[in-house]
Amino acid sequence: MLLEVHPDNPNPRHLRMIAECLLSGGVIIYPTDTIYGLGCDIFQHKAVERIARIKQVDPAKAQLSFICYDLSDLSQYTKSISTPLYRLLKSYLPGPYTFILPASKEVPKILQSKKSTIGLRVPDNNIARQIVHELRHPILSASLPGEMVEEYTDPAIIYKKFEKLVDIVVDGGNGGMIPSTVIDCTKDTYEIIREGAGAWNE
Repeated sequence: MLLEVHPDNPNPRHLRMIAECLLSGGVIIYPTDTIYGLGCDIFQHKAVERIARIKQVDPAKAQLSFICYDLSDLSQYTKSISTPLYRLLKSYLPGPYTFILPASKEVPKILQSKKSTIGLRVPDNNIARQIVHELRHPILSASLPGEMVEEYTDPAIIYKKFEKLVDIVVDGGNGGMIPSTVIDCTKDTYEIIREGAGAWNE
């Protein structure tokens, strides 16, 4: 299904429909503040495996991150955040950043890498955050497979390509072409793993 959702004021009925789809093990493609992503409920193992199959990767090795609603939501899925790190996160989020942090026990085992880290995001995108708010816990996020980035900015083209693989393509308007900036915060000196849409001045 291709579902058009207003980017600023998402219809509550549409949000409920998307949340119900996720809770029943569905997989969606949805907009963020960067590129369109694949998403599912973090607690639905079969859906996580479906995303891994679409991307042709092992779930534990895949570069998957959680989309959180806000910082308090984010803090449940990482071990205790120091005051300086909290201030740093607060100054950059919501925004086009993925922070690699130590995973807490709340992170499902299937999604814990050998290093026990997790990528956490609070995108500056109302649709993505309102879906999480309706769901009441994060959604798993993965980039779309392949290299056809320009095509992946148009929800109608995304739908034609992926309609048999996912349950809902959420059309929130044209997406971007540059992914989030990824920062590893698990070491004493924070390290940029991938330069993306977010500027980093630390």
